[in-house]
Amino acid sequence: QVQLVESGGGLVQAGGSLRLSCAASGRTFSSYAMGWFRQAPGKEREFVAAIGWSGGSTYYANSVKDRFTISRDNAKNTVYLQMNSLEPEDTAVYYCAADSRGRVGGWPGLYDYWGQGTQVTVSS
Repeated sequence: QVQLVESGGGLVQAGGSLRLSCAASGRTFSSYAMGWFRQAPGKEREFVAAIGWSGGSTYYANSVKDRFTISRDNAKNTVYLQMNSLEPEDTAVYYCAADSRGRVGGWPGLYDYWGQGTQVTVSS
């Protein structure tokens, strides 16, 4: 069983930056692929970014490419999402997810474990 806890959300003006963190429990974190998803009010959950177990493989949604960076520190059991040049359209609850089979992808069904989410609000 893996527990995921997100942090770092908040209110920021357009053009600003935030860094989200996701702390994972469990000794097998380093073998998991990790992903970030988001869900805005009235919309479906959408993929944001994913990273392989070693950090060498990353994958981004087109809407965040060149603005967001996913990274991980396996020694700290933590995955990060650095978000720059934030736009009001980035406002959503951001969720961290883990895939125990190590697959890097954007389909929510790949992921076994989910965090509770952290709110990101970008004002115009």
